[in-house]
Amino acid sequence: MFVDEVEISVSAGNGGKGLVSFRREKYVPKGGPDGGNGGRGGDVVLQASSQLHTLLDHRYRRSYTAGDGAAGGTALKTGRSGADEVILLPTGTIVRDAVSGEMIVDLVRNGQRFVVARGGLGGRGNAEFKSATHQTPRNAEPGRPGEARQLQLELKLIADVGLVGFPNAGKSTLISRLSAARPKIADYPFTTLEPNLGIVQYREYDSFTVADLPGLIEGAHEGKGLGIQFLRHVERTRVLMILIESFSDDFSRDIGILRGELAMYSKHLEQKPWFPCISKKDVADNDLESRISSLSLELGKPVLAFSSVSGENLDTLKDAMWEAIRVERDHDSTVDDDEA
Repeated sequence: MFVDEVEISVSAGNGGKGLVSFRREKYVPKGGPDGGNGGRGGDVVLQASSQLHTLLDHRYRRSYTAGDGAAGGTALKTGRSGADEVILLPTGTIVRDAVSGEMIVDLVRNGQRFVVARGGLGGRGNAEFKSATHQTPRNAEPGRPGEARQLQLELKLIADVGLVGFPNAGKSTLISRLSAARPKIADYPFTTLEPNLGIVQYREYDSFTVADLPGLIEGAHEGKGLGIQFLRHVERTRVLMILIESFSDDFSRDIGILRGELAMYSKHLEQKPWFPCISKKDVADNDLESRISSLSLELGKPVLAFSSVSGENLDTLKDAMWEAIRVERDHDSTVDDDEA
């Protein structure tokens, strides 16, 4: 099950209390205070993992608590620190404060860590209060409480290519042919009820990710159909692939509708790099090639037709995807170098 929104509560560990103790050893009269400090409470740490693609685990477990620090010991021994609670989240998770709505962190890199709730400090033992005028302090501090907060998690899938098209445009069939993903495939609209992520092996050593998103219909940005629930996942993709069925009576109109829905949802999506493709070439009319030539001239972009069923032009399609991804990766690295 794909889950992309959930709310959880996190509590860092409390600090351990300081100890009131006096040194008691044979032949050491009036040894003085030797109570140690309490240990620090554990932190709650968020860590991004590219191996996860859903927030499903956090739907069933909504509360996370780090370990408390141990009390201080005799002979000036500091108590043991509490264990950190590490919460693994999919790469692309946005974390917000559930009360204020303020964004706390955007986990965009695999392995990225963020301390979302800090453990309390341990209390001071009585040895810390010793002074020239106060030789036998009999007081110690309790540990400080750890931070606690409510978090709202929102996942936006990170993929190299996002497949955008009407219901039954062949997106699920395509991703099943290009990768090991096995989405539900059927001959009725809105078969895809949740995004699917597939890893495509390219040539010998390269790979890229493709996201199959539920079909869009006109008015999706207003809540029609299923698209609005998943349009946010398109924001994370490097490149969009606009997919149109070969037997559409107007390629240009359909592309305009799909791009219009993306633009009305977010101006950022309107500016995202994209390329058009025609699916189901195996059942196309004889005039498909001339229609594709006209569309290519109109858009000023090459248009590729393919068939997921017969496999025709799938290798060429992967080449086109890889080239579009390579251009965007080079652009991103150039921007990073300029900012550095």
